[in-house]
Amino acid sequence: MSDVLLDPAAIDTALGSIAAAILARSGTLGEMPVLVAIRRGGDPLAARLAARIARDSGQPPAIGAVDITFYRDDAATQLPNPRIGPSHVPVSIDGRWIILVDDVISTGRTIRAALDAVLDFGRPSRIELAVLVDRGGRELPIQPDYAGLRAQVDRSRRVEVMMKRRGPGEEDEEPWALLVPPNPEPTNAPPIGSKGV
Repeated sequence: MSDVLLDPAAIDTALGSIAAAILARSGTLGEMPVLVAIRRGGDPLAARLAARIARDSGQPPAIGAVDITFYRDDAATQLPNPRIGPSHVPVSIDGRWIILVDDVISTGRTIRAALDAVLDFGRPSRIELAVLVDRGGRELPIQPDYAGLRAQVDRSRRVEVMMKRRGPGEEDEEPWALLVPPNPEPTNAPPIGSKGV
């Protein structure tokens, strides 16, 4: 059974805190960031974060997304049938402040791949990272600048951010951050429907 790390209300609070920190930094830097979602988990969170920043400041940030499939260091060995999505950054990022947005950070390898993908679009003045959940377990020296929740999660468990629908409209989707138990250990029992020997 999955445990709830963040329910929709807690996620809304976390995104509000991240938006406030970004707006405080925006005042210091004198510019609005470009939010770049890491597909696919970062897409809905970047959209929600952009809406919160726009609501709180009256100025919507530019928002784009990158697909990191072919930038991953395990692409050749772990992705026999990759699903590729489009990458799109709607403005020039040369000299701009970029904030990468993802749902969960663990080893840091996804972020490293996203950095390579963003740099193919230009040369930003700075790149920062916003994540909903920092679950620990880093393998690379990469840390989020903004995090909704920081928690040390056992490697045997997964953290998943899922969208659950509570009505017919797109606005009726709610994000939940769940702590998923490890896969059960295989048993020696015959498969269901098997007669055994």
